Amino acid sequence: MPAARESLLDAAYTALARRPWSTVRMVDVAAAAGVSRQTLYNEFGSKDGLARALVRREADGYLAGVERALAGPGEPGERLTAVVEWTSAAARENALIRAMLTGCWSERLPAPPLAAVPSSSSVPAQRRADGPLPTPRDFVRTVRDRAVSALAGPAATPAATAELTGPCELVVRLALSCVAAPPGEGGVAELVRAVLPHQQV
Repeated sequence: MPAARESLLDAAYTALARRPWSTVRMVDVAAAAGVSRQTLYNEFGSKDGLARALVRREADGYLAGVERALAGPGEPGERLTAVVEWTSAAARENALIRAMLTGCWSERLPAPPLAAVPSSSSVPAQRRADGPLPTPRDFVRTVRDRAVSALAGPAATPAATAELTGPCELVVRLALSCVAAPPGEGGVAELVRAVLPHQQV
């Protein structure tokens, strides 16, 4: 991603942390990023385009964290616990991630339509942002499938992969419940152990 685009997204995210999206001005975002307003419009097309790109970036960042958790050391149950902990922490620290995972968008946040919008952008990253944005159901499916793939390994049989699908989906749904109602200190590992029979992970 070009440096100017990333700087603009950083500036938009910072502005959103300070005030409602409806009061964030494009000219202020451009100034904070140290680029012209024309550069901002060239990258995103409009404020709605900027909102879509910001949501897409935060979704990608969340999924990158899931990948890191799954690639970490430890037994499968420990790696799945890391996914739940990452999901809970990311949602707690990032209102956009929390909104994407739960589908609950507050008035402070941009709430772009999740369906694809017509795109005439020449910027590949913006064309991707103008595509469909993930719903909570999409996140469940994506994280579940990545967990199954990471835990089963490349040589897994279809039967072994299928056996992991249900437990991994349960863990993803547990992660989302932890976003809505965070467990007490140290409670995540116990919750994961409670929903995952030892013979399956």
